[in-house]
Amino acid sequence: MTKPKAQSGDDLRGVSKLAIDATTGITDLVEAMHRNIARIPGITPSLEDGKTTGLTGFVYRTVRGVTQVVGGGIDAALALATPMLGNFTDVPARDAVQSALNGVLGDHLLETANPLAIAMQFRQHGEALALTKDGLACAIPDATGKVLVLIHGLCMNDRQWRATRPDGTAHDHGAELQKDLGYTAVYLRYNTGLHVASNGRAFAAELEALLAAWPVKVNELAVVAHSMGGLVTRSACHYAEQNAHAWRKHLKKIVFLGTPHQGAPLERGGHWIDMILGATPYASPFAKLGKVRSTGITDLRYGAVVEEDAEGAKAAHTVLPLPAKVKCFAIGGTTGKQSGDLQDRLLGDGLVPLASALGEHDDPTLSLGFPLHRKATLLATNHMQLLSAAPAYEAVKTFVT
Repeated sequence: MTKPKAQSGDDLRGVSKLAIDATTGITDLVEAMHRNIARIPGITPSLEDGKTTGLTGFVYRTVRGVTQVVGGGIDAALALATPMLGNFTDVPARDAVQSALNGVLGDHLLETANPLAIAMQFRQHGEALALTKDGLACAIPDATGKVLVLIHGLCMNDRQWRATRPDGTAHDHGAELQKDLGYTAVYLRYNTGLHVASNGRAFAAELEALLAAWPVKVNELAVVAHSMGGLVTRSACHYAEQNAHAWRKHLKKIVFLGTPHQGAPLERGGHWIDMILGATPYASPFAKLGKVRSTGITDLRYGAVVEEDAEGAKAAHTVLPLPAKVKCFAIGGTTGKQSGDLQDRLLGDGLVPLASALGEHDDPTLSLGFPLHRKATLLATNHMQLLSAAPAYEAVKTFVT
């Protein structure tokens, strides 16, 4: 789906909607605290919805009402002003902020029809691609039959595949693979705050449209996926098989870069906080703050990739095997300087444990079974350096050759 260039009016209206929602949410939070502290166990009846009554309840209802009325006025005014404000310059900084917001609140942005919500689209050179024969032929006149799709991770976007190395030079895995191996690289942009499975379904459909409109005969499709993008890719393969999508037969290789196949413990740690606060009467309202975490982030807890496991409360989840007849490669980073040291074992690349990135699990039935020759471990490499480090590129290049 192609989304028009965002306008500054859309941005302002989107931010205003977030502010309104946040004010209303904080009012709910404070009211719940008031309710809990004022309650006398055994005497005051339980208020299951967290709302107070009488004069106190009237005050809180008034705050909510004023917020919504003022908010509606802001939205109405900005809707009228949008055509006059002109196009917002599509700069990397704006995209980075919008992508971060979508990673944390993307599900909420979509549900509230907020203009800041990102629509899934394929892009090249920072511009959206029209998925028609003429559109792609015009945008990519030198397209080859070797299609490479790069899919970013949580809170990121397609522009961020272009990273700066310590020596100041810019590097983009896609651009380099295009130059070195003859691939035509396109990049997916998507709302990382949505469920992995939702993005997986959408990605599968978008790939079907992309290959159907590709201007030359497709001989090979390869995917390079960073972080959450790897989970979305596995999910897309699953739903493509369910829907008999043609692109699935063209898929030959997938390279996973720092993908939390077995989950991300930092997200699970946040889940612990949710549970602890939620079980403490006076602190339970604060659990709402701990839950300000998109459905996409919660799916990282155990690496959920199908709808049945979305926001699962248990570690047990569907063991989705690697896609058949596809060469799958796993690259994991570790901040440790040698294999097996404390940083290597506990932190991995700082966000994803090495074992998770390599699809390994203490229970053999849960391991993904990447062959040894299709796994690579990069020492002294953090999660973001997987996008720019020379050893990371060499590993990717070797695997997709």
